[in-house]
Order: sequence, then C-alpha cells, then structure tokens
Amino acid sequence: MSSSRIIYTPSTFARTSLLHLQEVGSLKALRSHTSRRENLVSFLCFVVLGGSGELKYEGKTYQLTAGDGVFIDCRKEYSHSTGYNCAEDDDSKENLWFLQWCHFYAPCLPAVYEKYRERGGRPVFHPDDIRLFTDLLSELYDLSASSDYIRDMRINEKLSVLLTLLMEQSWHPESMTVNRKRVELLEVKSYLDEHYMEKIVLDDLSERFFINKFYMTRIFKETYGVTINNYLISKRITRSKQLLRFTDMTVDEIGNAVGMGDANYLSRMFRKVEGSSPREYRKKWRM
Repeated sequence: MSSSRIIYTPSTFARTSLLHLQEVGSLKALRSHTSRRENLVSFLCFVVLGGSGELKYEGKTYQLTAGDGVFIDCRKEYSHSTGYNCAEDDDSKENLWFLQWCHFYAPCLPAVYEKYRERGGRPVFHPDDIRLFTDLLSELYDLSASSDYIRDMRINEKLSVLLTLLMEQSWHPESMTVNRKRVELLEVKSYLDEHYMEKIVLDDLSERFFINKFYMTRIFKETYGVTINNYLISKRITRSKQLLRFTDMTVDEIGNAVGMGDANYLSRMFRKVEGSSPREYRKKWRM
C-alpha cells in the first residue's frame, strides 16, 4: 500500500471550539487489504478516485467505485476493503482503489451528522463533481503540512466548506418515509416567503396545503431547523430592519407592513431578536 498521510494535532482552542483535523491523506492500494475501526471519536470522509472496494457500516455492505464518496460516524463500527473480489494476478491491480480522505471532529459534529441523516444523507453518495471534494482534501493536506500561524482557523474554514458540500449531497427525499410531505413543505416555505407580511395562521396553512397542522409544524422544524412561527418572525424582523434603515416609515407603519401589527409587538419581538429596540437600531445604523 502506497500512502501519504499527515496525522494532525490541533491546538487546545481548535479542539474545543473549531472543526479540527485529525488525519488527512491519500492511499493507493498495491494489494488487497481491509481496515476495521470502532469507537473512534471522529468522522470520516473519503472519495474513491480509482478502482473499487466495499464499505461495511451499520449492518450494510456498500460497493464502491471511482466517483463515490463516503461520510460516516466512526464512533460506530465500520470496515472498508479492496481487492478481495478479484483474483490475485496482475490484472487485479486495476481494481485496487485509490482514495483521498480526512478524519475530523468538532463538539457540534454529532448533531450536524444527525441533521445530515435527517435530510436523507447516506453513508455513501455519488457527487456530481468529485473535483470539489478532491480539491478541498488536497487543500486540507497542504494546510496541515504548512507553518501558517492561523492554520487551525483556515482548516476550520475548509472543513466548514466540506460540511456544506456534504449537506448539499444529503437531500434525498425519495429515501425518506415522510418524503412526500417534506417535499410539500417546499411549497409551504415558498408561500411563507411570499406572504410573510400578511396575517398567517397555522389552521389556514393546514387547510391550504392539506397537511395536519401538528404534523406540518413538526416536519417543518425537522427539515429547516426552525419552527414556522420563528421562521416568520425572522423574515419579518429582517424586512423591518431594511425599512428602518432605508425609509422614514414610523415603527407603527413598519409593524403593519411586515405583518407584525402594532408597534408594541414589533418592538417586543425586535428586542428579543436584535437586543435593541427598533428606534435604537435605526439610530445606530443611520448615523
């Protein structure tokens, strides 16, 4: 096996506060091999650049070929192997895989991975453009080998981009038992985006989209990470900030314009979200 790896030791600050790297590298198998791990406080992402192999994870076996990606929680038992489904001859070397990978962690990662799985994310995925992943993994390798005095911050930035790419890959509504309703929620969200300045009641939404309001509330929170009510408040506060800064409308007029009624309610919600009153916000941002 020909490999190039860097075992990385992040700073205490990075380990407790940032997405941090544990190991990064590439591997080109020269013969059949299997790697088994369990109880690692780590998450693994790797991409197959060539050849083939398999992953065993959570009681399932996945066949992997060039272009496939893997994202798994290494606290659970897993193994990956290459070369065992072919004869031990010269031709078999063509089937041995070539990988790029990284092990990484952060205190928030278990929750992020849970969200990845909630959205339909799978242990194995096939990205439309694998170069996005290979470029990132190469950049992480170079950063970990550098003497950059803020490399932990730069590594955190790259790992954040990696997680964003993984989240983009995770949306597989066809794999989810409640996927039809989740897809319908896109229509609900679009409606909220267009009509947030109007009075919106859960019962009316339920009737309009033929979804039980309690079920709709729960699935909306699971899908978008926020309740319908808080989503509306965020939209309305954002719009009110625009009007406070770029118009001379009164707070009463703004409250009515964004669907929050009188000035008292707008002021109460505004202070809760922004930590200041609408008038204080306007004064600070229009000085």
